Formats: sequence, C-alpha cells, structure tokens
Amino acid sequence: MNTNPESRPRSIEIMDTTLRDGEQTSGVSFSSSEKLTIAQLLLTEVKVDRIEIASARVSEGEFDAVKKIAEWAEANGLLNKVEVLTFVDGDVSVKWMEQAGAKVMNLLTKGSLNHLTHQLKKKPEEHFADVASVLALAKKKGLEANVYLEDWSNGMRQSRDYVLQYLDFLQTQPIRRIMLPDTLGILTPQEVFDYVSLIVKRYPKAHIDFHAHNDYDLGTANVLEGVRAGAHGLHLTINGMGERAGNAPLASAIAVLNDFMPQVKTGVSEKSLYTVSKLVENFSGFRIPANKPIVGENVFTQTAGIHADGDKKNKLYFSELMPERFGRQRKYALGKTSGKANIENNLQQLGIQLSDEDLKKVTQRIIDLGDRKETVTQADLPYIISDVLDSSAIEDKVRIENYLLTHAKNLHPSVTIKVCLNGELFEEQAQGDGQYDAFMNALKKVYKLQKIELPLLTDYAVRIPPGGKSDALCETIITWKHQNKEFKTRGLDSDQTVSAIKATQKMLNII
Repeated sequence: MNTNPESRPRSIEIMDTTLRDGEQTSGVSFSSSEKLTIAQLLLTEVKVDRIEIASARVSEGEFDAVKKIAEWAEANGLLNKVEVLTFVDGDVSVKWMEQAGAKVMNLLTKGSLNHLTHQLKKKPEEHFADVASVLALAKKKGLEANVYLEDWSNGMRQSRDYVLQYLDFLQTQPIRRIMLPDTLGILTPQEVFDYVSLIVKRYPKAHIDFHAHNDYDLGTANVLEGVRAGAHGLHLTINGMGERAGNAPLASAIAVLNDFMPQVKTGVSEKSLYTVSKLVENFSGFRIPANKPIVGENVFTQTAGIHADGDKKNKLYFSELMPERFGRQRKYALGKTSGKANIENNLQQLGIQLSDEDLKKVTQRIIDLGDRKETVTQADLPYIISDVLDSSAIEDKVRIENYLLTHAKNLHPSVTIKVCLNGELFEEQAQGDGQYDAFMNALKKVYKLQKIELPLLTDYAVRIPPGGKSDALCETIITWKHQNKEFKTRGLDSDQTVSAIKATQKMLNII
C-alpha cells in the first residue's frame, strides 16, 4: 500500500451558498422551513463541507431561518459548518449572529481600491482598522471568522498593490479562511489560474477559497483553474443559482473535478446531486433548463437514432459522464429522428418485444407524430402500439375526411363533418351536449340516409400516461354493442375529442 502523502489526493472544501448567494436570483425567496430542509439535505445527503445560509440584518424571516438551522445544526454537531454573511458595521452583525445562534461569520470587506474609494470613501488603513475591530469583537464573542474580498477580481486587474497590502494585513488577523470572489464574473480561466497561483504561493499558510460567477458562462472552467492553481475551497450553488447569470453550479463543478482532476477529491455525494437539484427547483420556482449539464432533463437523453444504434451495439456514445453516477437513467427520445434503435431501447426497458413488421409500423407512427411536433414519451408507447396494431387489422372503407368542432359559452356545441363512405362524400351538421355528442349526432344523420343503424356506445374510457402533461397523448377506448356483440376500438391523439373520433372511425370500418 502506497502511503506517500504526496500521492494522496488533495481535499477540496466545498461550501454551498445556494441559501445566501443563490437566493439573490431574481424573484427567488425561500421560506425558513424550505431553508431548513435544503440545509439538512446539503449537509447530510449531499455532504458538502459548509453551507452559507443567509445575510445578517436582512429581515425577520432571515433571522428566523438562521435560528432554526443553527438549532438543528447544533443538535447534530454541525454548527461549525453553518455560515452567515456579515458586514463591517461595528458590533451590529456580531450581535445579530449571537442572537441567531450561528457561530461562523463570513465578513464582507472591500477587495478592490475602486470599491473602497467610491463606495466607502475611505483610505485602506481606515478600512483595515474597521475590519480588525469587527474581527477582534467576533473572536471575543467566540465566533469563527472568514473574510470575503468583494470585487477581488477587479482588484487584481486594476489595484493589485492594494489587494496584496490588504492580504498582508489579514495574515495578522484571527481568521480561518480568505475568500476570493469573482464578484462580477469577469475573469478568464487563465486569469483565475494566474491570480490564485500568485496568492497561494505568497501566503502558503492561508486557506484560500475561490468563488466564481457565471456572467460569461465560464463559471465551471474558472472553478477548475482555481483548483489547479491551488485553491483549498470552492463556493458553489445548486443549479447555478445566483445574481445575474448566477454562480458556478455545484453539480457541474463536482463532475468536472471528479473526472478531470484525480489529484484532488471532495466529500460530495454525486448520487444526491439530482435529488437536491429537483427539490431546489420546486422550492424556488427557478426552472432548470432542459439542456443544463448533469441535472437538466435532456442531458442523458439520446435523440438521434444513430446514437441509440451505437449504444445498443457497443456503447459507442457512452462517456465517463454516466447517468447512474447521479442517480439518473439514460433515455432514448421518441420523435421524428428516433429511428428503430431508439424505439427498441424504449421497448426493451418496458419489457415489450415486437416483430420487425410491427416495429416498422410503430416507428413510422412515432415519426409521423414527431413531424406534427407531438411530444412522445416512453409511457405513450403501449398506447401507440395498441393503436397501430389495432388500425392495421382494419380495412379502411370509411374515412372522416373533415370536421369542424365549435364550442361557445351558453351555446350548444356544434359539428360539421364530411364523411367518405364507399367512395361517396356526405356532409352533415348537428348539435349536441358536448363536441363528441354533436359529432355522433351528425354521423347518425349520414348513416340514416344509408339506412344503416350505428352500434350503441356502452362505455367510453380515456387514459393519459402517468405524469402526463396537458400536451400528453390521450388514448380513448370506446366499447360498442352491435348485433348483440360487444367490441372495442381505440383512438390516439393529444386532443381527447380527436382521439374519440379516431376510435369511432375504426368502429365504422368494422361494421
């Protein structure tokens, strides 16, 4: 066994700031109970090292949330993992922390001369003295302190001497971590590497955190470079939530570190990332884009038939990014580009086998639905199969060529239909208690002219796949009684009335 310390992966601390920085997403506000649930999940299931849960002094609701989380964390021996953003405001934030029961403060200070000069209108020495005063008070009250250098990225670009002067001063202070935020998300990966490297080398005993924003969509790349440069910790958010374009996303950053940086490790459980992502999506109302890496709905879905065929033959389109790592499953989309292999993979997952001839018919039906922009899911497949196989057994002698359905408030629904019966066209109008009733009344007029009595409708059932949305395919199954015999016909469409009309056309051909 190799016990050489240099061969062991370097541990990276993960601090999740969804409940503080992530809550700055426009329109998002978590209740105190929601914050507690997310905090519990992050620390016990996702297993991040720390969580930043609020800003001091913001509101009564924020105070209540911090108090609840602090009480739970203390009871479970996790209070040192719970952090709150505080301000250089004398004793105000420190008192707030004491009353809320939190023990770790993240002090927001000025990391660029531009912010210091124009926002605080102070000289560096004055700011340093104010910071020292707050830190001394925090230590006296038994609080642990970390320090944010707000606008640090612009500070390194425009006033590096000030940043280094401030960091020199912080080496004399009772703090645990120095936190370097790319506050406006302006840095390139190369700059992140250069700036973090410089600071890690200059202050070898300091614990350095890097905090990335995503304004140029470089958040994950910058995280990778920050770690490569020697950062000891990262600040991330679930689903990349945060102000403007958001922060570096937790799931993406963890996947990148695990796959591309074997020399480092985190304690985060990949299998829990999707669960917490969906929970936060529901609590926040902040929807995850379908193509968002790791947690998006489509990221483990193959759409092109050639990809599904390659997966089936030798997993040709698999990568290290396997869905099972994140508690997910590979899916094969059903639509006009699906191809036979996609459909076969879905049938296999459902335990259904079809002959080549029937598979071709089902494939063609799915392609037709895709051309009409219908959404087809795996749950729709059994309905499509029964509809296709049912249709192929019926000779098409009667066709509903056209229909116009109208429904207005306080007026009876009405229908105009055009039916082709044995090569002859008939057109009729009728009203009814509903659109389908009006359709049947018009149909009866056509068949009355032919002196043909229609079967009696004895049962009408509608099925929608589990979890079906408003645009889901709808299967209508109608039971008919004709000449003392009962039979059933099925229709399939995203519109319930149209699916019933399709089922009725099958009945007309059977009789």
